[in-house]
Amino acid sequence: MISIIVPVYNEEPNLTPLHGEIVTALDSTGRAYEIVYVDDGSRDGSFEQLKALASACPAVTVVQFRRNFGQTAALAAGIEISRGDVLIFMDADLQNDPADIPRLLQKLDEGYDVVSGWRRNRQDAMISRRIPSNMANWLISWVTGVHLNDYGCTLKAYRREVLQNFKLYGEMHRFIPAYAYWAGASITELPVNHRPRRAGKSKYGLSRILKVLLDLVTVKFLGTFATKPIYVFGTAGFGAMFLGILSGLIVLYQKFVDGVYAYRNPVLLLGVFLFVLGMQFVMLGLLAELIIRTYHESQNKSTYVVRQVLKGQPTSGAARCTTGAPAPLAERG
Repeated sequence: MISIIVPVYNEEPNLTPLHGEIVTALDSTGRAYEIVYVDDGSRDGSFEQLKALASACPAVTVVQFRRNFGQTAALAAGIEISRGDVLIFMDADLQNDPADIPRLLQKLDEGYDVVSGWRRNRQDAMISRRIPSNMANWLISWVTGVHLNDYGCTLKAYRREVLQNFKLYGEMHRFIPAYAYWAGASITELPVNHRPRRAGKSKYGLSRILKVLLDLVTVKFLGTFATKPIYVFGTAGFGAMFLGILSGLIVLYQKFVDGVYAYRNPVLLLGVFLFVLGMQFVMLGLLAELIIRTYHESQNKSTYVVRQVLKGQPTSGAARCTTGAPAPLAERG
């Protein structure tokens, strides 16, 4: 089954035409589906509109937040309450085109786990939206190693099993493809139609740049050092301790060769500071290791992700493995 998950925040005039387009696109696929709208604390008549849609369409589920928690929280709620094997995210502002849904599904059927939409001909303001977005996409691709042209496009399709192994916090929804890639998912990108906004106003602006940068630091750390934090803290610590020792040697050299008194040499204070700072970094890394082990072991949480297991059977006596071609899996019993 297909689950369409749509975060909604003050999009009352767009909901009825959006729902009609989604239903038309899904009916053309011939597959079972559900549509999950998550009202993220809207202050207009969006929830009343969603209740009317739910009354008229049995496939609609509506989740209402008590206040605005953000798009990441809305997507997380939609993932939790949905039941589909394939999850498709899209915005409620009518800029994402529901007619692209069959194309996303066709791409998933080719064997991919994630299909990310790419707004190649984006219909947004150049200065306030497109230029910052292009810079952010380049930076995210460079830091994460997952090269996508459009991280900010909400229109994406996922297999459910890809999203079951991590939780979403803060404003991490734009980094879901990177998380999925680190979990072993196969990802592709598909150019999608992007339309001008018909009604309402955008909820994003230049103020999100700092948030993206801070989230990117978090994502990089969690993706690379989540199970081995001592590597990053220990490396920084030993580097600082080495510089501290080097500063001490410089002080000794200046003392015995140039006759500079140690108590008058600022390099001595720098060396002591660096050495102590390095020890603190190492201790911080050890504490982080203890926290990580407590986190994984207290929840029985695995440090790896399994795609599938081809399980054999114990053998004894005459039932020995042969050196010839193996029997097909269906014939192994």
